[in-house]
Amino acid sequence: MTVLLMLGLSGCSTYRVVANTQSGAGAEANRMLSRWVDSGGDVSAAASWSRKVRAGVTVAEIEEAFAGVAVEDNVRPVGELFVSNELAARSGKKERFLKVYSYCDPATARLMVDFSPPMAAFLPCRITVVEQVDGLWIYTMNMDMLIKLGRPMPRPVSDAVLRVRGTLLKMLERGAAGEF
Repeated sequence: MTVLLMLGLSGCSTYRVVANTQSGAGAEANRMLSRWVDSGGDVSAAASWSRKVRAGVTVAEIEEAFAGVAVEDNVRPVGELFVSNELAARSGKKERFLKVYSYCDPATARLMVDFSPPMAAFLPCRITVVEQVDGLWIYTMNMDMLIKLGRPMPRPVSDAVLRVRGTLLKMLERGAAGEF
């Protein structure tokens, strides 16, 4: 408590930063911290969203769902990384499925990077299908980190980022359900 009081009296920049975050930053930080602890310290578990794919849903159906959402929400597929295929080609052994799909909304990307150039490190948006022992899973970045834990975005940036957030969640949900 004494340390907190001393930091507050010293004008610590941490307090200024915390006071300048988006509404809901504390709740999001708590959710991330809980996921980090629950995962045994795996920061990627804290920084991502995941869904287990419903039994019987094929990779082709997941990809159709991704493609359908991309068209509906006007985002562009900008690349695919066939990780398991590449590993199988190198080793000559069958690999569990692992593929990274990249999507971009160029206008939103520009707004994000103009607002904060380091956001370029999060481009393009990626969604990954991973075959695990218990079946297929879909993973994508927890965009609430960028939205809630950052400094307030101007309305046009926040509106665009929230739209892309919705698109990624829709891809996650519909892909996991095989709904296209």
